[in-house]
Amino acid sequence: MTILDIIEKKKIKQELSAEEINYFVEGFTKGEIPDYQASALLMAILLNGMTDGETFALTDAMLRSGDVVDMSSLGGTVVDKHSTGGIGDSTTLALAPILACCGVFVAKMSGRGLGFTGGTIDKLESIPGFDTALSEDEFFGVVKKVGCAVIGQTANLAPADKKIYALRDVTGTVNAIPLICSSIMSKKLASGADTILLDVKYGSGAFMPTPESALELAEKMVAIGTLAGKRIGALITDMQQPLSDHVGNSLEIVGIIDVLNGKKNRLYYEIREVAVKLLALTGKYDEKSAEQAFQRAIDSGNALNKFAEMVTAQHGDESYIHNPDKFALGQRDAVLADKDGYVTGMAAADIGRAVTHLGGGRMTKSDVIDFSVGVVMQVAIGSKVNKGDVLCEVYHNGKGLDEAKTLISNSVFIGGDKPAEHKIAYAYVDKNGVTLY
Repeated sequence: MTILDIIEKKKIKQELSAEEINYFVEGFTKGEIPDYQASALLMAILLNGMTDGETFALTDAMLRSGDVVDMSSLGGTVVDKHSTGGIGDSTTLALAPILACCGVFVAKMSGRGLGFTGGTIDKLESIPGFDTALSEDEFFGVVKKVGCAVIGQTANLAPADKKIYALRDVTGTVNAIPLICSSIMSKKLASGADTILLDVKYGSGAFMPTPESALELAEKMVAIGTLAGKRIGALITDMQQPLSDHVGNSLEIVGIIDVLNGKKNRLYYEIREVAVKLLALTGKYDEKSAEQAFQRAIDSGNALNKFAEMVTAQHGDESYIHNPDKFALGQRDAVLADKDGYVTGMAAADIGRAVTHLGGGRMTKSDVIDFSVGVVMQVAIGSKVNKGDVLCEVYHNGKGLDEAKTLISNSVFIGGDKPAEHKIAYAYVDKNGVTLY
């Protein structure tokens, strides 16, 4: 076979075999297939789609291009949660210690932020001393001792995905559902967990614009995970406003501590929904007992203590977890409402971009992040406001303040009529089908 034969076949909407897909992935990863031919195949996939069988074969070839982590030595159920990303999405930071309190292992590999979305690793590194670059032996040791650990992704996890994604990014082929699916699932399957919950976001602060498009992606990923023999489900959740009231690295840790101390806000309810579905997927709980276990972990203080224990095990200063006032934050300013009314919507991505202007995010991988900046939202969609009320507090060190305040002011929409209530979740998908909320 040749790559030209494979391109021609997909161009006329024929199904590729696993052998043909392996040939492409292996050849492109090794540099034997040039960018221009790989681009032609990616565009044919974008235009003509892939069957579940093709997408599974692509996912499998990409995950086997590098390391595949073996978690069997932990001797228990290993769970993982993957979010497609958004503004103020710090669920992993609370979810890991809560799940560890519920008797499952969380061995999590996460990424850094780029552009307007924050990264779990950056948030954790705002805790003084926290080490996200543990060796594999250290990583597994922390998971066995504490029940949870979070580190950066290994350099050789699905290297084919990194190379293919870089090409998709410059050839207009990012938005192909089979390519998105294989990109996410190759890394999830290579990470070694046996039970996976996907949190697929939609809305103004997410990659997928509508709940319908998020559901399409979720169904595809669940099908691939099921074919791979994993216990897998997917929640489709709302990202039309920041998930946490706190947006920014140190601030999001503060927001997580609030939740672990029992504060019931949007972030709390999202974390509860994810935890309940993930625990039920393991087969150790039904949804009622999972919700009870979740609440016990918080009400007892065990989840907060477990978070502090994980911080200590990864060389961080746990005193910040029990005393969040220790976090150094920037100067405080405010964005005010310019009229009376109700908050009818938000351009959530622009709130993330505002934090990047302040220095709290990166536009290139080499940018240095200022952990002390960010915003704390004082309103949500549906809030009633009067002219002059505080929409959000802005923490800054002088950089980009005017641009950030303008972005935030323009991203919070105020109208005369109170909008309908926003649900946290739109739907749930597992091997049994779709449940709409």
